[in-house]
Amino acid sequence: QVHLREPGAGLVQPGGSLRLSCAASGLALDVYAIGWFRQAPWKEREAVSCISANDKETYYGDSVKGRFAISRDNAKNMVYLQMNSLEAEDTDKYYCAADWSYHKVVAGLGSLEHWGQGTLVTVSS
Repeated sequence: QVHLREPGAGLVQPGGSLRLSCAASGLALDVYAIGWFRQAPWKEREAVSCISANDKETYYGDSVKGRFAISRDNAKNMVYLQMNSLEAEDTDKYYCAADWSYHKVVAGLGSLEHWGQGTLVTVSS
């Protein structure tokens, strides 16, 4: 059975850093494009960052450019989202998703092949 999960939830102060992990069981992440998304109940889902299967393409949303970085460790079958200079506006539930198509991931389509359950990030003093 395939599962994606996102350990790394936490409370962090404004200006702080947090690293989210996307861990997979039952599938090899290195052949998938991976995206990080965030969504609060009252907001539309936002594509935060995406990485292609061959790592040659990355995408960052305008609100996180220069602050967040996506990377993967294929040996550990993990994809990470390093979040720096966090702001209160970054408070959200974060999800990772995997799909064969990088362009579908960037588009943030709901039909992506695999989704994690999400993890809550709270930025507050």
